[in-house]
Amino acid sequence: MDEYEFKNDNTAIRKSHFIRNILFSLLAVLVFSVFVFAIIFFAKKYSKSHITAKTLARYWADSDSSKYEKIYKDGKELLQADPFNNTALIYYGYACFYLAVSQTDSSLIQGYLDEAIISLRQALYSAREKTIPQIHYMLGKAYFYKNKMAENFYADLTIENLNKALQSGYQADDIYEYLGMSYAALGKTTESIAAFSEALLVRESDNLLVSIAEQYMKNGMYNSSKQYLFRVINSCENDLLVEKSRIMLANIYLEEENYVDAQKEFEEVLKKNENSDDGHYGIGVIYEKQGNLVLARSEWRNALKIRANHQGALKKLSETKK
Repeated sequence: MDEYEFKNDNTAIRKSHFIRNILFSLLAVLVFSVFVFAIIFFAKKYSKSHITAKTLARYWADSDSSKYEKIYKDGKELLQADPFNNTALIYYGYACFYLAVSQTDSSLIQGYLDEAIISLRQALYSAREKTIPQIHYMLGKAYFYKNKMAENFYADLTIENLNKALQSGYQADDIYEYLGMSYAALGKTTESIAAFSEALLVRESDNLLVSIAEQYMKNGMYNSSKQYLFRVINSCENDLLVEKSRIMLANIYLEEENYVDAQKEFEEVLKKNENSDDGHYGIGVIYEKQGNLVLARSEWRNALKIRANHQGALKKLSETKK
């Protein structure tokens, strides 16, 4: 009886060892298979295009107009494999920005700008010190264009980043112009004038002269505003800018109660462009000042035929309604 039980125990032990060995073997095969699969997967993934940060840098140096699309496509692929690659984050952010400003579809513009901002903000965390000022500059520009589509919600971030770039010694021909427009968007006319004046030292343009004149006008500094407007009217070849300058000049004359010169400017506008809603509105105001409400209302109605939501004309017609 004892011998029988001893043999049974040995058989059970041998069976137990056999099963255990099979399980260990299966586990080893499984682990090895997973390991091999992982190697093959990542090998395929990384050998697919051989994209590196140097690839993006080579694209950036290229004069090909399609380089931004290449950087966008390959940069996205590289960042999927290496999300914290600083060089890839920077080039990808820059490409997104330039793709944004080349679009006409507002939804595409917003999408590219959002990607640019996210990528560049991430890049700041690990960027080399000498690269940080340029990233702030590009971030400032990205926020500027985003601000144009978002009712001035991002003008403060534009100013913050551009000033950080300046404080770090970064130089760019357009940086003060962007600052001037951003300060203007926030109603900070004094700061806007100062920035625009710095921009003039770098590069003078008719658009810039009109922008400075507009800020001086908003600040009630009419003589300074008129000086810039005269320069545009006398030398600019852009009819739209000249028209805008004459309208602004005429409105300054209205504020100064110089109705004769105001009328001359409005009439000059209408000679060049009989469909100027502001021109007709302004002539209407002149007639109102002269006590001729019939002609005044006629001009305001003309303004509304051209632009149905002209706020000044709507208000005047409502106030003078019999």
